[in-house]
Amino acid sequence: MVTNITSFGRSGLSDWLMQRVSAVILALYTVFVVAYLLFNPNLDYYAWSGLFEQTWMRIFSLLAFVSIAAHAWIGLWTVTTDYLKSTRLRVGAQTLIILAIFVYLVWGIQILWGA
Repeated sequence: MVTNITSFGRSGLSDWLMQRVSAVILALYTVFVVAYLLFNPNLDYYAWSGLFEQTWMRIFSLLAFVSIAAHAWIGLWTVTTDYLKSTRLRVGAQTLIILAIFVYLVWGIQILWGA
């Protein structure tokens, strides 16, 4: 029996809600970036860099990074608990997934807020 210890939230409902909220945030971020690219056809490095120097865009991007991490963890936790029946294999896979998501998140924050 799989326990709730390794899930992201306290219940299936909170995981489901987090998955939906993160999907909406990611959709909004994607629509914004695509629209920005479409409405700025002569975009150069300085304009793109200027967009990401604005605090609101950094916060929006950080929210998108955290949403990707949460969305990926919930989805991959569900897949691993459904298809990996060996506890050792499942915990090993989930540990690798957590590490990869953590590295991605820290790296993204470093790129976004770094000097």
